[in-house]
Amino acid sequence: MINILFAGRQQTWDEYQGPLAEALTDRGLEFSLLASCPSEEVDYIVYDPSGPLEDFTPYSRCQAVMGLWAGVENIVDNSTLSAPLTRMVDHNLTRGMVEWVVGHSLRHHLGMDRHLFGQDGIWRSEIAPLAADRPITILGMGALGRACAEALADLGFPVNGWSRTRKRITGVEMYCGERWLNNALKGAQIVITLLPLTPQTRHCIDAECLASLPRGAVLINPGRGDLIDERALLEALDKGHIEHATLDVFAREPLPPEHPFWAHAKVTVTPHIAAATRPESASRVIATNVWRSQTGRPLLYRVDRESGY
Repeated sequence: MINILFAGRQQTWDEYQGPLAEALTDRGLEFSLLASCPSEEVDYIVYDPSGPLEDFTPYSRCQAVMGLWAGVENIVDNSTLSAPLTRMVDHNLTRGMVEWVVGHSLRHHLGMDRHLFGQDGIWRSEIAPLAADRPITILGMGALGRACAEALADLGFPVNGWSRTRKRITGVEMYCGERWLNNALKGAQIVITLLPLTPQTRHCIDAECLASLPRGAVLINPGRGDLIDERALLEALDKGHIEHATLDVFAREPLPPEHPFWAHAKVTVTPHIAAATRPESASRVIATNVWRSQTGRPLLYRVDRESGY
């Protein structure tokens, strides 16, 4: 019998209890799935980052901690965690991100806001360029960045991708390493940030980075809130250098009602909905990893604690 602890909020437990039990059963596993369990008896932890668990020291028998989110910045440096850590990579999460990114990219590319918010009797007949004339750069080429890059390239956009390490993606001009970042951003009219949050990437979208973009560029951030220096972004928007920012993630969430992003005419706020983790498909990912661990196979999506993702 495998003892699996679901460490999270009551609401998350209510959402996952049924789908996770079903997925584990489908894998042929004999298990006990509980929201509370004596620490010395726990074999695996399903980890909800918004839950209360911070000290992993008592869980000496734990074979793996499996995160429910794609990001792991709030646990990767936890000194009490010695068991292997995995992050969530799920097809449905990826598809949700692709749809959100493509939707907002097309919105800005086609200038849809002019018509949605310009119903004032003025006949605005500006024609958007074709996708081939709208360069896009994506920062961060993990599973989410790659999927978004491929989808936008398939629509005809010239897409640059930038990552820390060298990667090859058909139809995407790839750059890697700090010295090539400016080359990746050069000429980009839409910039999409999908980097993991690490000490190296925190506030990487700063005043210098924003100034390097062509005037009128659009910033889309569904990655991590702390990738952006908020004060620098507001200054770039107020000066007119950045045309618009569509932001799904923020340094503080929920975004406080008094935050200037809410009332800014050049900012679109969405409430961290770009890539939701869906219980049914995420449960199958977790069940697969428990099964792999139990049968001596390597864990999928294991986090490199040194690199931070």
